[in-house]
Amino acid sequence: MKVCISTESTADLSPELLKEYDISVIPFRILLGEDIMADGEINALDIFNFVEEKKILPRTSAINFDEYTEYFNELLKKYDVIVHIAFGTKMSSSCTNAVRAASKLENIYIVDSASLSTGVGLQCIYARELANAGVAPEEIVKKLEKRRDKVQASFVVNTLEYLYKGGRCSGLSRVIGAVLRIKPQIVLRDGMMVPGKKYMGRQSSCVRKYCEDILEEFPKIDKRHVFITHSHASPEMIEEARNALKAHGVENIHETIAGCTISSHCGPKCLGILYYADGGEDY
Repeated sequence: MKVCISTESTADLSPELLKEYDISVIPFRILLGEDIMADGEINALDIFNFVEEKKILPRTSAINFDEYTEYFNELLKKYDVIVHIAFGTKMSSSCTNAVRAASKLENIYIVDSASLSTGVGLQCIYARELANAGVAPEEIVKKLEKRRDKVQASFVVNTLEYLYKGGRCSGLSRVIGAVLRIKPQIVLRDGMMVPGKKYMGRQSSCVRKYCEDILEEFPKIDKRHVFITHSHASPEMIEEARNALKAHGVENIHETIAGCTISSHCGPKCLGILYYADGGEDY
């Protein structure tokens, strides 16, 4: 049986990882004024340049029923079964649309990742490893759903500007944050991204403190796959995250750059560490 592991561009996996783990991707849409582009057709730097020039955020568009139907039909020409791991349903309508499309076809399983970015990517890699081990699609789904609340997904945001433009923080908070150089932590809780701790100071020192806090709160790291995902963070920021992970015995670190959808909401120089926080012993 040939099993397709599928996801959306919001999984933020690099082309190398997509190829290595044979993961198929359907892109979200990005609306830059009157122009509609596919996530991946443009990159995060294009987003930041657009915001700098136009002083407005681009809009992101979830994948609709018709797009999913066409995408799944094409995949079924090459694969016997599809396991599609979707962006968290509490944060996007994409998963619901995928479920609707799959209900009209056969041999398609939809998994609500309850996550975003490489929190979804982690689940895709795990699904491929299970499929390669000969696990049946129904069991892959069960194992993914059993383990999904063990995904540690969080970020430290470098600027409040994008959160403000997106209506996620007040003008007062934005001004205070800029004056005090506040870098907020955003964490995944019950399938939603919510504010966490706040850091002050230089970017690299905020990243170091953020990583220390997350690794202390979630010390049971599945060290087989750990991500540093960022929206064009500085080399110093990335090095701080890498050193923090290595201090906890993590060597297999995947560094990926966030795609347009995630970058449109978090802004430049956002950085997160993401991993399964269950030690991986039972998996």
